[in-house]
Amino acid sequence: MILAMWSGPRNLSTTMMYSFGARKDFSIWDEPYYAAYLNMTGLEHPMRKEILAQGILNPEEVRSACVGKIPNGKSNYFQKHQTQHMLPSFDRKWIKDVTNVFLIRHPARVISSYEKKRENPTLEDLGFKQQYEIFDYVCQKTGKKPPVVDSYLVRKNPEKELRLLCSKIDLKFDSRMLKWPSGGHINDGVWAPHWYNSVWSSTGFMHSEESLPVLSKNMQLLCDDALVFYEKMKL
Repeated sequence: MILAMWSGPRNLSTTMMYSFGARKDFSIWDEPYYAAYLNMTGLEHPMRKEILAQGILNPEEVRSACVGKIPNGKSNYFQKHQTQHMLPSFDRKWIKDVTNVFLIRHPARVISSYEKKRENPTLEDLGFKQQYEIFDYVCQKTGKKPPVVDSYLVRKNPEKELRLLCSKIDLKFDSRMLKWPSGGHINDGVWAPHWYNSVWSSTGFMHSEESLPVLSKNMQLLCDDALVFYEKMKL
């Protein structure tokens, strides 16, 4: 199985990558299109130089690797994809041929977390619009609605939600998905020191999230824009 999990940033996606990476039957790939995205857009991101130096810059090469041979002799391949990285000019046809899962989180929580790492995010930075576009593409091309996983519910009851997800994608649940060693994963992206400090200290899913954070006026306006796409994904 090639499993593509689509989310925006600050969305429990790294934790989910660690969860699947704790299984013995999965290889993982952390944000395959990140370098190609930065190279194409010219955006300034933390550790941009390192990302471009180590990542694959040609999106066609990324596409080929996404659907190619699964590394390390494993039977399954978990790919953590950031939806904002999938630029309109990048070939999306391969997506319909893999198993897709969409991970969502309330925009207020995403924005509050993102601001701590990179100031003044835009709607394009957060990936909500792109996530819905890719979700709709999969629905149209496959005739089926792919699984949508709410990060709030995963943190509230990890085993229940992971069992449910596994059943939806015809994968046997493995209790190893609930625990992993602290200190990160060998396949973490080169950007991990900037973005992953919190999850590096984890050995499992964090506690349930509390009430929604209070945002500044400008960030609340951004949140309102993102909510349109978030609510569509929840339906």
